[in-house]
Amino acid sequence: MYPKQFLKFGETSLFQETVLRCLEVSDISEVFVVTNEAQKFFVIGQIKEAGYSIPPENILIEPEGKNTLPAIFFGMKEIEKKFGDSIVGVFSSDHVLDRAAMATISSAENLASDYLVTFGVVPTFPHTGYGYIKASEACSPGYRVSEFREKPDFETAKKYIEEGCLWNSGMFLFETRLFFEEARKHAPSVYDCFEKEGDINQIYECVDNISIDYGIMEKSDKVAVVRLDQKWSDLGNFAAIYDELEKDSVGNVIHDCDPMLLNSDGNLVYSRCGKIVSLIDVKDMVVVDTSDALLICPKSSSQKVKEIVSELKGRKDERAFVGQTVYRPWGSYTLLDASPGHKIKNITVLSDHKLSLQLHYHRSEHWVVVKGMACVEVDGKQFFLGPGESTFIRAGQKHRLSNPGKLPLEIIEVQLGELVDEEDIVRFDDVYGRR
Repeated sequence: MYPKQFLKFGETSLFQETVLRCLEVSDISEVFVVTNEAQKFFVIGQIKEAGYSIPPENILIEPEGKNTLPAIFFGMKEIEKKFGDSIVGVFSSDHVLDRAAMATISSAENLASDYLVTFGVVPTFPHTGYGYIKASEACSPGYRVSEFREKPDFETAKKYIEEGCLWNSGMFLFETRLFFEEARKHAPSVYDCFEKEGDINQIYECVDNISIDYGIMEKSDKVAVVRLDQKWSDLGNFAAIYDELEKDSVGNVIHDCDPMLLNSDGNLVYSRCGKIVSLIDVKDMVVVDTSDALLICPKSSSQKVKEIVSELKGRKDERAFVGQTVYRPWGSYTLLDASPGHKIKNITVLSDHKLSLQLHYHRSEHWVVVKGMACVEVDGKQFFLGPGESTFIRAGQKHRLSNPGKLPLEIIEVQLGELVDEEDIVRFDDVYGRR
């Protein structure tokens, strides 16, 4: 529910950086974001935080993830509806890319009239986590693609680099007309689903789960690659994150903790809230400590995290989906303690935001204000609470919490009852359109 695109290791998230790169070559009215319902408000909030306002119709909500080809097709269709035949850049929102690369990408605009253009990054080492692209004859400012190659082992990756292959960045430049022509030829089932009458839910019921590379790029004879010689990474694991972040004098990356390191170097240490983290005689390790999980592994094995996540998902463990801190359009809450009959949350409501008008049938709630000013509505009556003041909401009472102040509102909420899950929420009015 809180993917890496929205995480901040500095002042901006990967998603915000992607939007800001796009604004080097376009206006915010020309930026479209394909996302899902759960992340819609991250998209709106982080773009607003960056100082821009995206048109609501430019946020495209997939009913479910069906890989990259349906997502790109969805975006291309909506852009064609709004702007007609267009040259469209396609960017993943979790990449690190030097903004200077946008000039190279823009320079390929004319090439996109005749080719599906992809961008190949000049390799800096034999990476086994990326696919590779082999180029052939020139078609300025790029080269025709002769072959896409899957992620190799280390020795094969070295051979690819010796042959002059490029890393497959997964970024594209498409003309809508040519894209739809090639989609009709090579991915007719996807093309037909989007051409049928019906809303996006009906389209996604029939569309295949398929990648853009497998569906079109590897089959088309009209594909060109443009070399990018700028810094790029898809931050696919903690080792990649380590490479991007600032290091101390012995090569340790430390995030938000109080480190006590003895004879330890080359480590990534991520913790929270100034917690003391001590490492003794530890080298080239990843240590990630959050409120509900602890990871310790060699940097070289950090890509195996996905195997742990897959196992958690197989167990239907909610920690694979929702962290201790959950983000909402009005702010966030952090779960502090829980049992079958109670939950304690630290709730933060952003300035000039409000929760839905709601009630709970199976639980009561105690609210204690820690910081800021709370406006509380209970059964139609409204009152205000300051720091140290509290109120009690009985089961069955309609209530709403809002922050009329200029600073964030922070409260402690204690839920008590026979059911303290999110399912026990009946909404009557919600400014964010949730049900």
